[in-house]
Amino acid sequence: MSEALYVRRSLQYLSDQLAQRGHTACPTTVAALLEDQGYRLRVNVKRLTGPYHPDRDRQFHHLGMWVDLFREEGWPILSIDSKKKELVGNFANAGAAWLHEPYQVNAHDFLSDAQYRVAPYGLYDVLANQGHVIVGTSSDTPRFAAEAVARWWARIGSHRYRGAGALLLLADGGGSNGYRPRLWKKSVQELLADRYDLVVTVCHYPTGASKWNPVEHRLFGPISTNWAGVPLRSPAVVLGLLRGTMSATGLRVSAEWWERPYARGVKVPAAEMRDLHIQPHEVCPQWNYTITPRGSEQWN
Repeated sequence: MSEALYVRRSLQYLSDQLAQRGHTACPTTVAALLEDQGYRLRVNVKRLTGPYHPDRDRQFHHLGMWVDLFREEGWPILSIDSKKKELVGNFANAGAAWLHEPYQVNAHDFLSDAQYRVAPYGLYDVLANQGHVIVGTSSDTPRFAAEAVARWWARIGSHRYRGAGALLLLADGGGSNGYRPRLWKKSVQELLADRYDLVVTVCHYPTGASKWNPVEHRLFGPISTNWAGVPLRSPAVVLGLLRGTMSATGLRVSAEWWERPYARGVKVPAAEMRDLHIQPHEVCPQWNYTITPRGSEQWN
């Protein structure tokens, strides 16, 4: 109840305080006594996801139903998301690496010193346990996100899943591929459904549940481990570390560099939205919808 509650107590500090009270104990002894009492040095645990959304369980059940359906049919399931932005240059990278000597990097992470500020967009193929990352040098916009998915389908998905006429996308509720941006839905319509005559079903994870998106722990986790402690000094280093990512479960990752510019703040008027072939699902329609090719007989 005193101000001492807010004082950081190091082992040496506690040892000195005990000595002032006539109890001699070195810092090592203090550490042993604390452990006996159940104390440990602990870091904060990110576990609280904010207010509980009333439709959270319904959405997880609905999303799981679609995943099971596509898995049974052997149709592609793609988990997508943007990784945090990275500065390409001689900057410190979190983590540690086995080296004779540490990398000498810049003391400050100034954007002006960077060659690029990149937005890695991850695409994880759930059935194949394969990842693909498109490293964009422009803004992380809904158009960029949709084009990344379209490039994956053109280069990888359409060959891996020959004859499949449907694609399931698992996405977070927010960000460039969130359920709110109109440009995301318009771009999926144009770049995927219309261009490849593909029926695209999109299921978004509920608010605060992005950690359950497979791309987070099955692709981004191994990537972060692989390049931990290594400065991302050039595009070649970034792509090399991405392509070198693998896991004991058989994960392999391909990657490409993408320098196309994308404008931010693009607005899609309501009239254009009405022209899209979007069919909201009965369950949580704000988070689940299917986009069919324009002219398709499936559209009513």
